[in-house]
Amino acid sequence: MPLSVVPGLVIPDEELQVSFVRSSGPGGQNVNKVATAVQLRFALDASRVLDAAVKARLRALAGRRLTLEGELLIVARAHRTQEANRREAEQRLAQLVRAALHAPKPRRATRPTRASQERRLSSKVRAGRTKRLRGRPGWEG
Repeated sequence: MPLSVVPGLVIPDEELQVSFVRSSGPGGQNVNKVATAVQLRFALDASRVLDAAVKARLRALAGRRLTLEGELLIVARAHRTQEANRREAEQRLAQLVRAALHAPKPRRATRPTRASQERRLSSKVRAGRTKRLRGRPGWEG
């Protein structure tokens, strides 16, 4: 079933690769027998549904989840069943893509006001005067 990120944006199953491995999480003796942990791989470069700007933001957000091959690797092993772990991995991928969809607001350069510059300079003068008064008294002669 394709992964729906937001209304109008769906990641097709062909772009997702799911594999199951043995988990170290909860499950008792079941952990030693059944591969319940999920590794979800999403090839960023091969994706046709995301544009270049979103891919770049997703790369920045991915951090160490990004492999050397340029794949986004999400591992889920918190649950006892494959299905629950798969659902969690897909939700985490959708959350990451949702965060990457929002372009950051561009920073607009501003200048400090004259009053704020004067306040800053007068506070520096005051601090210098206070420090000078803390010193040893000099010889007056």
